[in-house]
Amino acid sequence: MTETGTSTQSVFVTGGTGGLGRAICTGMAQRGHPVFFTYRSNADAAQALAAELGGPEMAQYAQADTTDAGSITAAVAAATAWRGAPHSAIFASGAHIAQPFVSQITETDWQSVLDIELMGLTRFVSAILPGFRAAGRGNFVCITSIATVSYPPGDALSAVPKAGMEMLARAIAREEGRYGIRANCVAPGLMDSGLGAEFIRELYTPDIWETQRKRIALRRFGSAEELADVVAFLAGDESRYVTGQTIYADGGFRL
Repeated sequence: MTETGTSTQSVFVTGGTGGLGRAICTGMAQRGHPVFFTYRSNADAAQALAAELGGPEMAQYAQADTTDAGSITAAVAAATAWRGAPHSAIFASGAHIAQPFVSQITETDWQSVLDIELMGLTRFVSAILPGFRAAGRGNFVCITSIATVSYPPGDALSAVPKAGMEMLARAIAREEGRYGIRANCVAPGLMDSGLGAEFIRELYTPDIWETQRKRIALRRFGSAEELADVVAFLAGDESRYVTGQTIYADGGFRL
Protein backbone atom coordinates (compact mmCIF):
# COMPACT_ATOMS: atom_id res chain seq x y z
CA MET A 1 0.00 0.00 0.00
CA THR A 2 1.28 3.42 -0.86
CA GLU A 3 1.87 6.14 1.70
CA THR A 4 -0.61 8.40 -0.08
CA GLY A 5 -4.24 8.02 -1.06
CA THR A 6 -5.51 5.65 1.62
CA SER A 7 -2.61 5.99 4.05
CA THR A 8 -4.38 8.28 6.53
CA GLN A 9 -7.83 6.75 6.18
CA SER A 10 -9.02 4.41 8.88
CA VAL A 11 -9.71 0.71 8.65
CA PHE A 12 -12.10 -1.40 10.72
CA VAL A 13 -11.06 -4.92 11.70
CA THR A 14 -13.32 -7.44 13.42
CA GLY A 15 -11.64 -10.08 15.56
CA GLY A 16 -8.61 -7.85 16.01
CA THR A 17 -7.13 -9.71 18.97
CA GLY A 18 -7.05 -13.11 17.25
CA GLY A 19 -3.86 -14.48 15.73
CA LEU A 20 -4.65 -13.37 12.18
CA GLY A 21 -6.62 -10.29 13.21
CA ARG A 22 -3.76 -9.01 15.30
CA ALA A 23 -1.34 -9.31 12.38
CA ILE A 24 -3.80 -7.51 10.12
CA CYS A 25 -4.19 -4.64 12.60
CA THR A 26 -0.42 -4.38 12.96
CA GLY A 27 0.17 -4.43 9.22
CA MET A 28 -2.39 -1.71 8.56
CA ALA A 29 -1.03 0.50 11.35
CA GLN A 30 2.51 0.08 10.02
CA ARG A 31 1.23 1.44 6.71
CA GLY A 32 -0.02 4.56 8.44
CA HIS A 33 -3.68 3.66 8.83
CA PRO A 34 -5.60 4.43 12.01
CA VAL A 35 -7.17 1.12 13.08
CA PHE A 36 -10.47 0.52 14.83
CA PHE A 37 -10.80 -3.11 15.90
CA THR A 38 -13.21 -5.27 17.84
CA TYR A 39 -12.58 -7.96 20.41
CA ARG A 40 -15.03 -10.51 21.80
CA SER A 41 -13.96 -11.14 25.40
CA ASN A 42 -10.30 -10.34 26.17
CA ALA A 43 -10.28 -6.67 27.12
CA ASP A 44 -6.69 -6.85 28.38
CA ALA A 45 -5.48 -8.13 24.99
CA ALA A 46 -7.40 -5.35 23.24
CA GLN A 47 -5.86 -2.69 25.46
CA ALA A 48 -2.37 -4.08 24.90
CA LEU A 49 -2.85 -4.25 21.13
CA ALA A 50 -4.11 -0.67 20.96
CA ALA A 51 -1.02 0.49 22.83
CA GLU A 52 1.24 -1.45 20.45
CA LEU A 53 -0.48 0.13 17.44
CA GLY A 54 0.34 3.63 18.65
CA GLY A 55 -2.18 4.55 21.32
CA PRO A 56 -5.45 6.50 21.05
CA GLU A 57 -4.43 8.53 17.99
CA MET A 58 -3.77 5.41 15.93
CA ALA A 59 -6.00 2.76 17.49
CA GLN A 60 -9.41 2.50 19.08
CA TYR A 61 -11.39 -0.62 19.94
CA ALA A 62 -14.76 -1.87 21.15
CA GLN A 63 -16.19 -5.10 22.47
CA ALA A 64 -18.43 -6.74 19.90
CA ASP A 65 -19.87 -10.18 19.26
CA THR A 66 -20.71 -11.11 15.68
CA THR A 67 -23.85 -12.89 16.93
CA ASP A 68 -25.13 -9.60 18.38
CA ALA A 69 -26.20 -7.06 15.77
CA GLY A 70 -26.49 -4.33 18.38
CA SER A 71 -22.86 -4.62 19.45
CA ILE A 72 -21.68 -4.58 15.84
CA THR A 73 -23.77 -1.51 15.06
CA ALA A 74 -22.46 0.27 18.16
CA ALA A 75 -18.85 -0.51 17.23
CA VAL A 76 -19.32 0.82 13.70
CA ALA A 77 -20.91 3.98 15.10
CA ALA A 78 -17.95 4.47 17.43
CA ALA A 79 -15.49 3.99 14.58
CA THR A 80 -17.37 6.47 12.41
CA ALA A 81 -17.48 9.04 15.20
CA TRP A 82 -13.72 8.64 15.63
CA ARG A 83 -12.50 9.02 12.04
CA GLY A 84 -15.52 9.10 9.76
CA ALA A 85 -16.62 6.13 7.66
CA PRO A 86 -13.72 3.64 7.45
CA HIS A 87 -11.97 3.27 4.14
CA SER A 88 -11.86 -0.51 4.49
CA ALA A 89 -13.77 -3.04 6.59
CA ILE A 90 -11.97 -6.31 7.28
CA PHE A 91 -13.91 -9.28 8.65
CA ALA A 92 -11.40 -11.47 10.48
CA SER A 93 -13.69 -12.97 13.12
CA GLY A 94 -13.93 -16.72 13.47
CA ALA A 95 -14.84 -19.58 15.73
CA HIS A 96 -12.94 -22.49 17.27
CA ILE A 97 -14.60 -25.15 15.13
CA ALA A 98 -14.62 -28.92 15.64
CA GLN A 99 -14.18 -31.28 12.69
CA PRO A 100 -16.92 -33.91 12.69
CA PHE A 101 -18.04 -35.55 9.48
CA VAL A 102 -21.26 -34.25 7.94
CA SER A 103 -23.16 -37.30 9.23
CA GLN A 104 -22.23 -36.32 12.80
CA ILE A 105 -23.12 -32.62 12.65
CA THR A 106 -26.21 -31.55 14.58
CA GLU A 107 -28.58 -28.71 13.79
CA THR A 108 -27.21 -26.87 16.81
CA ASP A 109 -23.67 -27.22 15.43
CA TRP A 110 -24.74 -25.73 12.11
CA GLN A 111 -26.65 -22.89 13.72
CA SER A 112 -23.70 -21.96 15.93
CA VAL A 113 -21.06 -21.63 13.21
CA LEU A 114 -23.42 -20.02 10.70
CA ASP A 115 -24.47 -17.45 13.31
CA ILE A 116 -20.87 -16.54 14.19
CA GLU A 117 -19.40 -16.45 10.69
CA LEU A 118 -21.89 -16.12 7.84
CA MET A 119 -24.62 -14.29 9.74
CA GLY A 120 -21.93 -12.35 11.57
CA LEU A 121 -20.68 -11.04 8.25
CA THR A 122 -24.21 -10.09 7.16
CA ARG A 123 -24.61 -8.08 10.38
CA PHE A 124 -21.28 -6.35 9.78
CA VAL A 125 -22.21 -5.52 6.19
CA SER A 126 -25.60 -4.15 7.24
CA ALA A 127 -23.96 -1.92 9.84
CA ILE A 128 -21.18 -0.48 7.70
CA LEU A 129 -22.65 -0.39 4.17
CA PRO A 130 -24.73 2.80 4.66
CA GLY A 131 -21.58 4.72 5.63
CA PHE A 132 -19.75 3.38 2.59
CA ARG A 133 -22.58 4.48 0.31
CA ALA A 134 -22.72 7.93 1.88
CA ALA A 135 -18.96 8.32 1.43
CA GLY A 136 -19.14 7.19 -2.19
CA ARG A 137 -16.50 4.53 -1.58
CA GLY A 138 -15.69 1.57 0.62
CA ASN A 139 -13.94 -1.75 0.66
CA PHE A 140 -14.77 -5.09 2.28
CA VAL A 141 -12.14 -7.78 2.81
CA CYS A 142 -13.24 -11.13 4.27
CA ILE A 143 -10.98 -13.88 5.61
CA THR A 144 -12.22 -17.28 4.42
CA SER A 145 -10.36 -20.56 3.77
CA ILE A 146 -8.95 -22.70 0.99
CA ALA A 147 -11.27 -25.43 2.32
CA THR A 148 -13.95 -23.95 0.06
CA VAL A 149 -12.03 -25.23 -2.98
CA SER A 150 -9.73 -27.90 -1.50
CA TYR A 151 -11.98 -29.64 0.98
CA PRO A 152 -10.44 -31.79 3.74
CA PRO A 153 -12.92 -34.36 5.12
CA GLY A 154 -14.31 -33.25 8.45
CA ASP A 155 -14.08 -29.51 7.72
CA ALA A 156 -17.69 -28.83 6.72
CA LEU A 157 -18.44 -26.68 9.78
CA SER A 158 -15.66 -24.32 8.72
CA ALA A 159 -15.91 -24.54 4.94
CA VAL A 160 -19.66 -24.15 4.47
CA PRO A 161 -20.03 -20.77 6.26
CA LYS A 162 -16.94 -19.46 4.47
CA ALA A 163 -18.31 -20.49 1.09
CA GLY A 164 -21.36 -18.39 1.92
CA MET A 165 -19.10 -15.50 2.93
CA GLU A 166 -17.36 -15.65 -0.44
CA MET A 167 -20.70 -15.59 -2.25
CA LEU A 168 -21.82 -12.62 -0.17
CA ALA A 169 -18.62 -10.77 -1.09
CA ARG A 170 -19.33 -11.42 -4.78
CA ALA A 171 -22.89 -10.18 -4.35
CA ILE A 172 -21.66 -6.98 -2.71
CA ALA A 173 -19.10 -6.48 -5.47
CA ARG A 174 -21.75 -6.88 -8.18
CA GLU A 175 -24.49 -4.82 -6.57
CA GLU A 176 -22.53 -2.09 -4.81
CA GLY A 177 -19.78 -1.43 -7.34
CA ARG A 178 -21.83 1.41 -8.81
CA TYR A 179 -21.34 3.20 -5.48
CA GLY A 180 -17.57 2.83 -5.53
CA ILE A 181 -17.65 -0.13 -3.13
CA ARG A 182 -15.43 -3.18 -3.58
CA ALA A 183 -15.48 -6.59 -1.87
CA ASN A 184 -12.89 -9.35 -1.95
CA CYS A 185 -11.80 -12.36 0.09
CA VAL A 186 -8.49 -13.82 1.21
CA ALA A 187 -8.48 -17.59 1.63
CA PRO A 188 -5.49 -18.70 3.73
CA GLY A 189 -4.03 -22.15 3.45
CA LEU A 190 -2.17 -23.93 6.24
CA MET A 191 -0.89 -21.26 8.60
CA ASP A 192 1.53 -21.29 11.53
CA SER A 193 -0.82 -19.18 13.68
CA GLY A 194 -4.49 -18.41 14.16
CA LEU A 195 -7.46 -20.54 15.18
CA GLY A 196 -6.97 -23.01 12.32
CA ALA A 197 -3.35 -23.69 13.22
CA GLU A 198 -4.19 -24.11 16.90
CA PHE A 199 -6.94 -26.60 16.17
CA ILE A 200 -4.96 -28.64 13.64
CA ARG A 201 -2.08 -29.00 16.08
CA GLU A 202 -4.51 -30.22 18.71
CA LEU A 203 -6.18 -32.65 16.32
CA TYR A 204 -3.30 -34.12 14.33
CA THR A 205 0.00 -35.77 15.21
CA PRO A 206 3.30 -34.12 14.24
CA ASP A 207 3.73 -36.73 11.47
CA ILE A 208 0.43 -35.78 9.86
CA TRP A 209 1.27 -32.09 10.24
CA GLU A 210 4.59 -32.73 8.46
CA THR A 211 2.82 -34.62 5.66
CA GLN A 212 0.59 -31.61 5.11
CA ARG A 213 3.62 -29.31 4.99
CA LYS A 214 5.10 -31.39 2.18
CA ARG A 215 1.91 -30.91 0.14
CA ILE A 216 2.58 -27.18 0.01
CA ALA A 217 4.52 -26.13 -3.09
CA LEU A 218 6.66 -23.72 -1.05
CA ARG A 219 7.22 -26.45 1.59
CA ARG A 220 6.36 -24.23 4.54
CA PHE A 221 3.35 -22.94 6.42
CA GLY A 222 2.19 -19.40 5.91
CA SER A 223 2.63 -16.73 8.55
CA ALA A 224 0.01 -14.34 9.85
CA GLU A 225 2.16 -11.47 8.60
CA GLU A 226 2.12 -12.86 5.05
CA LEU A 227 -1.66 -13.08 5.17
CA ALA A 228 -1.80 -9.51 6.48
CA ASP A 229 0.24 -8.34 3.48
CA VAL A 230 -2.37 -9.79 1.10
CA VAL A 231 -5.15 -8.13 3.08
CA ALA A 232 -3.29 -4.82 2.93
CA PHE A 233 -3.06 -5.12 -0.85
CA LEU A 234 -6.80 -5.68 -1.18
CA ALA A 235 -7.52 -2.88 1.29
CA GLY A 236 -5.35 -0.40 -0.59
CA ASP A 237 -5.52 1.62 -3.77
CA GLU A 238 -3.15 -0.72 -5.61
CA SER A 239 -6.12 -3.11 -5.94
CA ARG A 240 -8.65 -0.40 -6.85
CA TYR A 241 -9.75 -2.33 -9.98
CA VAL A 242 -10.01 -5.67 -8.17
CA THR A 243 -13.42 -6.70 -6.84
CA GLY A 244 -15.45 -9.86 -6.39
CA GLN A 245 -12.30 -11.99 -6.15
CA THR A 246 -10.87 -14.54 -3.74
CA ILE A 247 -7.09 -14.61 -3.41
CA TYR A 248 -5.70 -17.95 -2.24
CA ALA A 249 -2.77 -17.33 0.07
CA ASP A 250 -1.84 -20.99 0.36
CA GLY A 251 1.78 -21.32 -0.75
CA GLY A 252 0.66 -23.53 -3.63
CA PHE A 253 -1.23 -26.07 -1.49
CA ARG A 254 -3.93 -26.48 -4.15
CA LEU A 255 -1.50 -27.18 -7.02
